[in-house]
Amino acid sequence: MFSSMTTGFRKSEDCPSSQELLAFENGELAHSREQAISEHLIACEFCEAEVEFYSRFPQEDTAVEINPQVEIPAPLFQLAEALLKKHHTDAKSLNVLLTDKTAGN
Repeated sequence: MFSSMTTGFRKSEDCPSSQELLAFENGELAHSREQAISEHLIACEFCEAEVEFYSRFPQEDTAVEINPQVEIPAPLFQLAEALLKKHHTDAKSLNVLLTDKTAGN
């Protein structure tokens, strides 16, 4: 089904990591490392394609700041607790939680 040409299209142990290729594309590497990756890209079609992907589809910083001091509203907590404890067999009690006016406002 696959030709012999496509079976070699993959990263090898010598390839830079995806994070490093992204840093390369963003211009965030030291000059010496940037030069080494440039040379690698000449010989490695897979990494070249990955860098091309990053150039066409810039990656956003996906780090999310978590604030441990924020509390879950009580009705939401009760609903989550009921679902996790599998109390969903009692539809009446879940409907009370879902239609509680304080849960939505």
